[in-house]
Amino acid sequence: MSDMLSIFLKAFITGGAICAIGQLIMDLTPFKVTPAHVLVGYVTGGAILSAFGLYKPLIDFGGSGAAIPLSGFGHSMAQGAIEGAKEGFLQAIGGGLKAGAVGISVAIIMGVVIAATCNPKG
Repeated sequence: MSDMLSIFLKAFITGGAICAIGQLIMDLTPFKVTPAHVLVGYVTGGAILSAFGLYKPLIDFGGSGAAIPLSGFGHSMAQGAIEGAKEGFLQAIGGGLKAGAVGISVAIIMGVVIAATCNPKG
């Protein structure tokens, strides 16, 4: 039981730290940083850290706390592109798309389900 609690705590701390960094960037930078800037920065940052082999140890430590945020999406896209590049140039593009397809598909499907089942106020 304590092992499971340790896993949850590491995921919570890792995911919380990633989110806190984004919030600090928006709050403390002298120029206007929007959530869209932070989201693009996280995907790009995750891909860059993955290319240098630095994101995998973060996932090994934080589990879902590092894999679920958008930086984890950038990491998975980069890993797909790296694996595809071993087979050729065009496979590098397809590998990144294939690696990100599940996350994008789930987002689209859940968006349709929520739109069909919920009645927005307004």
